[in-house]
Amino acid sequence: MNKEIQNLTENEYEEILNTAITQIQASRNAIAVQINTAANSTYWNLGKLLHDKKIEGGYGSNIINRLSIDLKSSFPDMGLSPRNLWNMKLFYERYVNSDKKLLQAVALLQWGHNLLIINKKLTDEETYYYARESVSQNWNRDLLLNAIKMDSFSLNKDKFRDNNFSKTLPAVQASQANEILKDSYNLGFLGLTEPVAELELEKRLIEKIKIFMLELGKGFAYIGNQFRIEYNGKEYFVDLLFSNRKLNCLVAIDLKIGEFKSEYVGKMNMYLSLLDKLEKEETENQSIGIILCAEKDHLDVELALQDINKPIAVSDYELLVPKNELQTLILNEMKQVQITDNDEAEK
Repeated sequence: MNKEIQNLTENEYEEILNTAITQIQASRNAIAVQINTAANSTYWNLGKLLHDKKIEGGYGSNIINRLSIDLKSSFPDMGLSPRNLWNMKLFYERYVNSDKKLLQAVALLQWGHNLLIINKKLTDEETYYYARESVSQNWNRDLLLNAIKMDSFSLNKDKFRDNNFSKTLPAVQASQANEILKDSYNLGFLGLTEPVAELELEKRLIEKIKIFMLELGKGFAYIGNQFRIEYNGKEYFVDLLFSNRKLNCLVAIDLKIGEFKSEYVGKMNMYLSLLDKLEKEETENQSIGIILCAEKDHLDVELALQDINKPIAVSDYELLVPKNELQTLILNEMKQVQITDNDEAEK
């Protein structure tokens, strides 16, 4: 064995060493993520408790101070200072109405990272970007702070869009497509409070197609749903088909009620080939596809798109109306009914 070791070249040894370091670091990072998730879950629950009990400033300060002393006697190493207890309440209140994707992202962060992001009063989109980058790039708190000060989100916004436009479209059209098409869509206008099947989702969107086109972006015109394409004796149906005046192309949308799967890309790639072959006008640019699904993972999408030659974007959507927005919708509807009743009475 010693002889074999002696016969290793310096490069071979360096390869073994680097692999070992990478594996150890990966394990340490995985453990750190688990610790962060568990800690944030604890802080979330404590914050919820303080929120639910309506502990506010003034009289609440005495309660928080006493609570801190009693908790620290049992858990001295958990950072349960009065200030941190207030921060836990702030943490809960900041994200209580956020979507699942954002909650999963911030759950992986160190507590100090979360406090920094909250204090900077970032949008949900910005928060998701910085949370994801902090984990994937293993940023410490100083690097995160520098990234926020440099507005890294704005500088790299297009880089992290889940599409392959930069590889499949001319530069000008790729830029236009990134400007017009969104990475995430809000379908709360459908008024749904529970999940529905894909055909039902499509039906609801058709019923409110004008609002949906406004949510899609600028320049959209509706062509049809379950758009039929016949080729080589077979039939294919595109869920929703639009044209876009600014992009000068057809835009196909495939609706999915679940999480993104890589096989969706192959199906969309075929649809776009058929549209370009059979439906596209000579003066039009190549067709673009949007896979609209309930959830997606950036790395899964990136891998699925890397060898695809048709322009495809994978976007997610928020379908169910958040409880706080649902109450507003109901109140607005009641006001509208009251106005209608008053008008009828005056007649």
